[in-house]
Amino acid sequence: MNKLKQFILMLVMMFAVFLPLSNLTIKADQTDTSLEDIKKSGKLVVGLSADYPPYEFTAKVDGKTEYVGIDIEIAKKLAKDLGVKLEIKNMSFDSLLVALETNKVDAIISAMNPTPERKASVDFSDIYYSGKQYIVINKKDASKYKNLADFKGQTVGAQNGSLQYNLVKDQMPGTTVKGLSKLNNLVLALQSGKINGIAMEEPTAKAYVANNNQLLAFDPGFSVSSDQTGSAIAFRKNSPALVAAANKTLAQIKKQNLLDTKYVPEAAKYMETTTKNNTMMSYWTYFAKGIEYTLIITVTAIFFGFILGTLLSLMRLSKNKLLHSIAVCYIEFIRGTPLMVQVMFVYFGVGAVIQSLPALVAGIIATALNSAAYIAEVIRSGIESIPTGQTEAARSLGMTQKDTYRYVVIPQALKNIWPALGNEFVTLIKESSIVSIIGVGDLMYQTQLVQSATYKGVMPLFIAMVIYFIMTFSLSKLLNLFERKLNHG
Repeated sequence: MNKLKQFILMLVMMFAVFLPLSNLTIKADQTDTSLEDIKKSGKLVVGLSADYPPYEFTAKVDGKTEYVGIDIEIAKKLAKDLGVKLEIKNMSFDSLLVALETNKVDAIISAMNPTPERKASVDFSDIYYSGKQYIVINKKDASKYKNLADFKGQTVGAQNGSLQYNLVKDQMPGTTVKGLSKLNNLVLALQSGKINGIAMEEPTAKAYVANNNQLLAFDPGFSVSSDQTGSAIAFRKNSPALVAAANKTLAQIKKQNLLDTKYVPEAAKYMETTTKNNTMMSYWTYFAKGIEYTLIITVTAIFFGFILGTLLSLMRLSKNKLLHSIAVCYIEFIRGTPLMVQVMFVYFGVGAVIQSLPALVAGIIATALNSAAYIAEVIRSGIESIPTGQTEAARSLGMTQKDTYRYVVIPQALKNIWPALGNEFVTLIKESSIVSIIGVGDLMYQTQLVQSATYKGVMPLFIAMVIYFIMTFSLSKLLNLFERKLNHG
């Protein structure tokens, strides 16, 4: 019966969390204020996945990391025409539509194809750039693969949520499609023999091949309808005013032939410069920034996670049934769901209600809430490991329950749980890498930027592994020092 009550209470709490999100559908029937809202805010927030040269990628400009490419130039012109500032949010391609629908971005300018399925949920501008669909293979396999039929029984990769993923799935029977969120990871999988080819749009395929002499790109003969090909800007559904403003900007770009005379040549120039200066040492600032964000997330999450975890452990040990049930429901629910889902829910779900919630804050909140559940169980086990005689002796001496916990139970419990608690802190450094999925510039996020900027897959990952090891090893030694002091005491 008690378990049934706990389950019902957990459902009520979950409903209370999800209820505010129902407000997101209210705006569907309201008057279009998309353009007015952007001008009122003074900024245009554009979502993209900066691993797709020549459309969008990163480069070092005057010693600083900048987003460059065709889509970046289009975004800059659109923001200028609207009279607002441009803000870029870089995240995984398969997270962009969710970010748009939950108001985290105002537009998606990321070489997105206006497929009928996407048109059902978002509005698209006119097509601004078109290209054929290519497949990239290892140059050593040039004689093996000539057309789509040659890949039967093989594995072909494509970016999750992309047109290319659907093309491989629909037009290459007998072929296994492997989807990943980042193109640089697909290239790494190709060169390590995990997949046999990668479906990409023509300009991007040629960009990777031009900067990697081990790759080869060719047109395998994909059949693409006119309503699928090309890249367009995506906006939230029922935003005709904003779509019209974007189409006006795109018409000016087409009239002035800016794509061919300015945007594409500039992208090629950045790619050539990047290739000449793609040594790992030249990207040390990327890794340094990643370390900074990783430590900020870890330290802050540990601090708040420890406080909340301590509170939850005391609630679970409490004789008050309500407090006990709340703690049990929270701990079981958090431990029973993946951290990645929690991070995305806090950012896209809760963040849809609290529009000003930054990605960094959302990442810290999610990791702190997740860590608190595990810390709570560690602390609870430590408290329960203390013999009841210790508590009884303290109470017989006239100590209150609060003083008994503070001066007798907690100090002994802390000594017992320190190794397990330290292990949770070390684990948190590594788990913080998940926040990169929502565009937080932690170490993993910066590593992916270096991969896309240098066209190298293995070396940036190796450097990231070494850095993570140094941080976790240093923390382990520091925790061991405190453990020896506790044991000595």
